[in-house]
Amino acid sequence: MTDLSELDRGAAPGAADPVKVLLHRHRELCERAVDPLEIAAGLEAHGITDRTAARFRHRDVFSLAEELYARVPRDADTAADASAAPAREGDRRRSVAVLLLPLLPGTLCAAALIALARTHGQTRLYAAAAGVVAVALALRAALRRGPLALPVALASRSATGSWTCWLLVYAVLGDGLLRTAVAGGPDGLPDGTAGGDWPVALAPLLALTLAVAPATWTAGLFLTHARRKLAASRGLEDFAASVRPVLLGAVALFLGALAALVALCAPFLDAGPVSPAVLALGVLLFVARLLTVHGFTHAPRVILMLTAVAQVLAPATVFAARLPGCAALGAPVEALTAASGPSAVPVLTCGAGALTLLVHASRTLARASAHLRPEQAR
Repeated sequence: MTDLSELDRGAAPGAADPVKVLLHRHRELCERAVDPLEIAAGLEAHGITDRTAARFRHRDVFSLAEELYARVPRDADTAADASAAPAREGDRRRSVAVLLLPLLPGTLCAAALIALARTHGQTRLYAAAAGVVAVALALRAALRRGPLALPVALASRSATGSWTCWLLVYAVLGDGLLRTAVAGGPDGLPDGTAGGDWPVALAPLLALTLAVAPATWTAGLFLTHARRKLAASRGLEDFAASVRPVLLGAVALFLGALAALVALCAPFLDAGPVSPAVLALGVLLFVARLLTVHGFTHAPRVILMLTAVAQVLAPATVFAARLPGCAALGAPVEALTAASGPSAVPVLTCGAGALTLLVHASRTLARASAHLRPEQAR
């Protein structure tokens, strides 16, 4: 973090060229930037505000960034122009991959569910295992490119994959386990059907894997529109006020797409209407991923962990209530289940987590520095 007191001394009235001091301190940032907008975002990340820019004889950070960008010599411009055509061809290929690759997880999940419906006994077990592996690999491939891909510098710090898996497992098995636990069961292991001793819900899994595509495309729209707002803004507060509606619109657009997928998936699997818990979980994972890819890894990790733990504790307290003298432990969950059904647990937990992360995202993703490329943030 830049020492602002030192910057103030560099911008003192006695300094012949106060901007030169700032350029010296942030030369690497200015040399790497592809436009003044990245310099403005980088300056904000180092604590320089519009008020600080006034001390450098500029009306705002954007104006200061434009001068810094203009002052940096760029000897590589000619070489960049010569390689522009191959770069554009590579961009087109990457765009096609980003457009089509997110469709793969949902497609493979649908194929796996068809295989499960047409197999029995041990063959069904093999089909389920193959389907899980195929969908997991497809998800990994889809999330390694495009707007939902984690930068290399953040991949080791995110650590949200395990908690996401817990939430997905609960979406498939949790409601059935909780319902049978309250009734005194289960009397057996899940058999992959909705009518067994331990009912399994496969419609949520299909809807969520299909939703990878609209999540990727919606995140891309958000990034594009946020970049345009950054280009049109003339101040940090102006940008923050203009990008918040874009974020809320992106979340609403994804929620609408997920709701449509949920409505389409349930009839094909001979299931009832899918619980709103699937919508809450989808929004939770979407906002968590948006925050993570922008470098805000702590809040998504904590919220996903707390949500997963809360969901695991719900059936655990019902089983613990069977111990002598512990009947009171399961009373809250049993009362909630009796009043609103077992889906009330994921609705409350995922809904609270999604709302918390959305409020956090409306503050953090409204900063210009949040839209800085990872290599520029150093």
